[in-house]
Parts: sequence; C-alpha cells; structure tokens
Amino acid sequence: MATHPLASDADGFDRSQIHEIVRQLLEQVGEDPDREGLVDTPRRVADMYAELTSGYRLDPHELIGNAIFNVDYDSMVVVKDIEFYSLCEHHIVPFYGHVHVGYIPEGRVIGASKIPRVIDHFSRRLQLQERMTEQIARFLEEAVGPRGLGVVAEGIHLCMAMRGVQKQDTRMVTSAMTGAFRKDPKTRTEFLQFIDSRVPS
Repeated sequence: MATHPLASDADGFDRSQIHEIVRQLLEQVGEDPDREGLVDTPRRVADMYAELTSGYRLDPHELIGNAIFNVDYDSMVVVKDIEFYSLCEHHIVPFYGHVHVGYIPEGRVIGASKIPRVIDHFSRRLQLQERMTEQIARFLEEAVGPRGLGVVAEGIHLCMAMRGVQKQDTRMVTSAMTGAFRKDPKTRTEFLQFIDSRVPS
C-alpha cells in the first residue's frame, strides 16, 4: 500500500528521522509496520510529535505580539480553566489538565486570548508540571509587569494512571506566585477562591 509523503519540514522539525524510529519501534514490539493498519502510522506519529513539541521552535514573544495594553485598572484579572496537554519527560506519556492564571495589573494588561497561547507554548514540549508552571509565571511576569501574579496547574498524569501505581483519579496541583500573590495571604486566597474552592490554599 502506498504511503502519503511526509509533511513539509518548514517548521524546523525533521520528520524523516522520527518516521524511521517509529518503524523500528513497531518491529521491536512485534508488529509489521507494513501491514494495512500501521503503514501510515510512522508518518502520523512524526506529525503528532511536530505538533506536541512545537514549543521548542516558537518564540513566545511573537505569540503575544502587540497585545499588551495600557489601562487604568488595578483589580484582579483571572483567566481560568485553560486546557493544556503536555508530555512527561520521564516516559514521554501525556499529562493534561487545566491552568488558571490571575494577576493584578500595574497599568498594563495582556489580551485574554494570549494567555492560553502562552500556556500552549510551554506545555508543547517534554515537561515536568512543576517546571511548566514556573515557566508560564516567569514569562507572564516579564511580559506584563504586574503587582502580583498567580499560576495554578492541575494535571492528570497518564504515567501514573496507565503504569506504575495505576491511580487513575490522582491529580497533581502546582502553583507559582509572585508579588502580592506571594506576600499577601488575602490576595492569594481571593485568587484561589476565584479559580476553584477545591484547590487548597
């Protein structure tokens, strides 16, 4: 059966090497990479990894562009329940969940749609949830310069659900707080109440 050609490597990702590695992997687990159901699998996997690791090849500053605006507003801004999907660096197995972001502007705000783009950027690579949370907070802190900022991530890790301890309902919660969110317990509590009363303070 003829296979489809590999997608363009214009994004800087070499799909041809992944294609060959996946063929070898299929053979090693006892499969025939040329059978009907698998003949296109190496190409699909290569395209998938190009998408799921795109965070290595993009500049997050380009993602936000000119979407930083001067405003006379100094109350808390919260964008919550932002879905993310990432790959655990220990087993290259997915982990996924939601990220919640809050900040108190110091004369500037970021376009609300840019926050999910920033989260996608840092999640689309081999990651640790702890590191991803810190990277999102550090970048937004630098880009917006708020009086305080909080990032909370809630993740389900398939490396725990599918293998090892096999605990399907376990969730990991990580947080990064700066400025007023770190120094003022009332501000931090207000943020946590905004995003979900079940998240521990």
